[in-house]
Amino acid sequence: MTVFLAGCFNRVHKAHLRTLRLARALGDRLVVVLAHDAHNHKPDAVSAPVRRRRMLALGAADKVVVGEAGSFAASLLRERPDILALGYDQRLPDAATEAAVRKLGIRVVALPWSPGKEEHHACQYIF
Repeated sequence: MTVFLAGCFNRVHKAHLRTLRLARALGDRLVVVLAHDAHNHKPDAVSAPVRRRRMLALGAADKVVVGEAGSFAASLLRERPDILALGYDQRLPDAATEAAVRKLGIRVVALPWSPGKEEHHACQYIF
């Protein structure tokens, strides 16, 4: 089973690593889809090529791709996962994504909260 996990992953910390491990445990293959730069509006934003290289270096995923600029649903339709793993604070972003989930019969799993980022000043970043 292929698991799909998406996020910005600008600066990876311990909570991200736990989330990646939880997602991987849901199936045989983990695909990490990094938010396209057009959707990465965080103050610590890092360019998609740099985030992709860093994620690949971690070895946590079988495949790391950058998402589509216009649609989360397009990434789902391209990768065709069996499971969509959402972080504890994530939701399906729009009706097109909900339609893609239904069309492909994707099981959506909400991952539990993982400690490790809440106290930003005390956060130990991996990169």
